[in-house]
Amino acid sequence: MNIEQARFNMIEQQIRPWNVLDQDVLDLLHVVKREGFVPAAYQNLAFADVEIPLPNGEAMFNPKVEARIVQELAVKKHENVLEIGTGSGYMAALLAHKARHVTTVELLPETKAQAEQNLAKAGVTNVTVEQGNGAAGWDKGAPYDVILVSGALPMLPEGLLQSVKVGGRLGVILGDAPAMSFNIVTRTSETGYDTVKVFETNVKPLTGAQAPSRFQF
Repeated sequence: MNIEQARFNMIEQQIRPWNVLDQDVLDLLHVVKREGFVPAAYQNLAFADVEIPLPNGEAMFNPKVEARIVQELAVKKHENVLEIGTGSGYMAALLAHKARHVTTVELLPETKAQAEQNLAKAGVTNVTVEQGNGAAGWDKGAPYDVILVSGALPMLPEGLLQSVKVGGRLGVILGDAPAMSFNIVTRTSETGYDTVKVFETNVKPLTGAQAPSRFQF
């Protein structure tokens, strides 16, 4: 496989047609090598339009979803970012190139260790990988300028809303399969939030997320 040709095809045939037109984001996909974050068993799918399986039922988003999220979050160089759900570390690496610092929280210790290894090999130094369950929020280092939840949630927990600064934004995929949407939630005041639905998708639920109670007595 000609890796650079495959990367070019991924960008031009999958990502750009999906309304990812920000040249900085497209250039970043050449800089952060996706294949360095894909498990060895799936290297032949590193640039394919599929979710790539990770251990313990987790998965990498497909490339166009990753790129579109990075574009829509529009992270700036002075901002501190929180990611919930580290997975392979690829999304944290993309965000790290645009942010001051990224804190990424992973529930599973073996996944955390693999992500740290991937990030170190890629030469990414401004990411801290924490172990824990951030699905309901993450107090350490809060409030953050930008929060990304790298997995679907059935509903948005109050703790996550409280973890973002006033003026900051939170990117989250909400809903139940197959009807999910990626939303940008901007905190407008201590108690006010504006939500914009950006695109529809269908991804794996975040590991460790609480299912909402279906029955109220």
